[in-house]
Amino acid sequence: MHDVNKDMELSRYRFSLAEETYKSAKMCFDNGFYRDCINRSYYAVFYGVRAVLALESIDFKRHKDVVAHFNKEFVATGKFPGEMGRRLARLKMKREESDYNDFFIASADEAKAQLESVEYILPLIGKYLEACNPKIHEYNDL
Repeated sequence: MHDVNKDMELSRYRFSLAEETYKSAKMCFDNGFYRDCINRSYYAVFYGVRAVLALESIDFKRHKDVVAHFNKEFVATGKFPGEMGRRLARLKMKREESDYNDFFIASADEAKAQLESVEYILPLIGKYLEACNPKIHEYNDL
């Protein structure tokens, strides 16, 4: 059995980290650091997804396992729209390309698309978390 209060606290922390990372992604974009914007955009959503999983005391060591479980249990079941799963997959793919491909050129258009995915996904996660516990999402800067 898991400690619901601890799960809520962890979820709140992870979602605040998601919001902070989104702000960092925006700052990177505004200053022309498109590669970093792509990285921060992915992590903003990744932390948000982990906030959802925290409510069920679920976590994984590998990113691909977090994403796969989220898609299976939350997107495929209709708790979140399919578009969210597609955007999450693209965020992950672009983050991996930008981080691991030495010759990846991050464009303003690509960075903006990734930032827009964060702006689509985080409010959905915020609403879900708020429905689970109204105190979990006390503010939203998106």
